[in-house]
Amino acid sequence: MLCINDLLKLKLFQHLPQHRLDWVCERASLLELEAGEILVSEGDVGRGFCILSSGRMGITRRSEGVEMPIGQHEAPEFFGEVQVLTDEVVPVTLRALTPCRLHLLSPEDFLELLHECRDFERTVFRVVQRRLEGLTSFIRQREKMAALGTLSAGLAHELNNPAAAVVRTLQNVTPALLELQRMNMVAGRNQIDEEHTQEWLKVRDAGYDAILNSRIDINTIAEREEEILEWLEDYGVEQPWKLAEPLAASGVEISTLNKLISRWRQHPTELRDMGIRWLALSFDVMSMINSGLKGTERISELVQVMKSYSHMDEGAVQQVDIHQGLEDTLRLYAHKLKHGIQIRRNYNCEVPKIMAYGSELNQVWTNLIENAIDAITDKGVIEITTNCTNEKIKIEITDSGSGIPQEIQSRIFEPFFTTKSIGQGSGLGLEMIRRIIENRHRGSITFTSKPGETRFTVCLPISTPTTSAPF
Repeated sequence: MLCINDLLKLKLFQHLPQHRLDWVCERASLLELEAGEILVSEGDVGRGFCILSSGRMGITRRSEGVEMPIGQHEAPEFFGEVQVLTDEVVPVTLRALTPCRLHLLSPEDFLELLHECRDFERTVFRVVQRRLEGLTSFIRQREKMAALGTLSAGLAHELNNPAAAVVRTLQNVTPALLELQRMNMVAGRNQIDEEHTQEWLKVRDAGYDAILNSRIDINTIAEREEEILEWLEDYGVEQPWKLAEPLAASGVEISTLNKLISRWRQHPTELRDMGIRWLALSFDVMSMINSGLKGTERISELVQVMKSYSHMDEGAVQQVDIHQGLEDTLRLYAHKLKHGIQIRRNYNCEVPKIMAYGSELNQVWTNLIENAIDAITDKGVIEITTNCTNEKIKIEITDSGSGIPQEIQSRIFEPFFTTKSIGQGSGLGLEMIRRIIENRHRGSITFTSKPGETRFTVCLPISTPTTSAPF
């Protein structure tokens, strides 16, 4: 049986008269847990109002599949009041860290106490406010970190190919250049006449131009490669398959090759086919350099996108291009959009730049676009439309997913409410969006949803947000 002395260790119960303390002791049921035992798991129905008289309880919450510690209850302590008051499921897991002794009061008995004593009620609600603020702060931070993790994964995915191209170039270009240098020395020792040398250089330079400016389409290259391979095999070049592709990519004709090697056909030394190998290797080096340049350009572009997305080197409020923010976000999600998701853009070019909190608006686009991607799951369409009036900019993001069930549409902006599975959604994404749009930018966010069409509409004032409510 619960002892009155245990109750009086908590400030909360010091407000109750003696007869109510006796009543609590009589009504509370004893529960003892060993270290490691779970009192209640995230997503479960609450077990009532809990009084921890000895021991220590750990508080965790799943985030992206990982159970994250967010706090502890150490005796003497009470908890469980939020679930009794809201009739919601438990948003955390409570596990005994040491042997624990608890007493449970039914929701009905707790509410009776709450309504009877004003000081008891006031103390409970102060604790509720403090705990919810702490949980909200933690989850918001996890939301930001999870979003950053998603974007980082996407960025890493997008950086992988161009980075690999640069690495391949650096690895292969050095031995190729050394071989070209050796060939030039051999040609010099054999005193090839200037006129013939210029013929080879003219073909090489034309091939460089074709490679650097992508003048030959892929289908033509494939067809020409087969023809050149057959010609190289007939001529007797070693490893002809290594030479056929770079020669084809340069646009060189077989008639040109026949003309260039006419004087070397009967030559007994490596000069018989060195010119062809020199030409192919020159084209191969230029293709590697071109690939490396494109890789570095792509890396530079992605870094610039990330810088633009995060609004680095800018103040809190800056002039924001809505279309640029949307495009930056889409680029960072490119790895998720490659497999069956189509983006349709209906941008109004008359939409002006506005003074806004740029990085916060990009959080809005990130959450809405990610939700749209999740809603589609496989194949579908995300349509982004922008328009403006003299006073407002309107941004619509529509997806062709399954839609939001009618029975929960009124709750989607509620804190902690989520339709995603435990550990996958915090329920603060849309709530955060609403705060950014309404509190920070004096705008509005609404939505309509039916199977096959869910549309979120964000309206932002064109005028500068000179004052805004706290986030």
